[in-house]
Amino acid sequence: MLVRLLYASRALDTSSDAIESILHQSRDHNPGTGVTGVLCYGGGIFLQALEGGRMAINQLYGHIQRDPRHKDVVLLQYEEISERRFSGWTMGEVNMNRINAAILLKYAEMPELDPYSASGDVSMALLEELMATASIIGRV
Repeated sequence: MLVRLLYASRALDTSSDAIESILHQSRDHNPGTGVTGVLCYGGGIFLQALEGGRMAINQLYGHIQRDPRHKDVVLLQYEEISERRFSGWTMGEVNMNRINAAILLKYAEMPELDPYSASGDVSMALLEELMATASIIGRV
């Protein structure tokens, strides 16, 4: 059973080293558990989509909730899926500070990443747009 989980959190450390550490850990761990996804970050906020088996995703989300690098972890969406949308990335990344403001304004009141004031559907639509505009980078 495949599921997709979408959550937001606030970063306690927004340094490039801290972000790189999270991405490196994800890219090392995810292939062995069948997890794929994308991490967006900007303005001290993370928006992350995770896809994979139900148990693997549930366990990973529990770990994220306890991870001291995150605070204010909020579940935005959780659904059973028939296919992955982010299968091309063990953990893709989007630095939202480098995204055209028009993309963000399409989905939010201000040109900044703020999934706390948007629905899960809107946040997922933003991720779909980022994928369509080739804004997601990373490796399989």
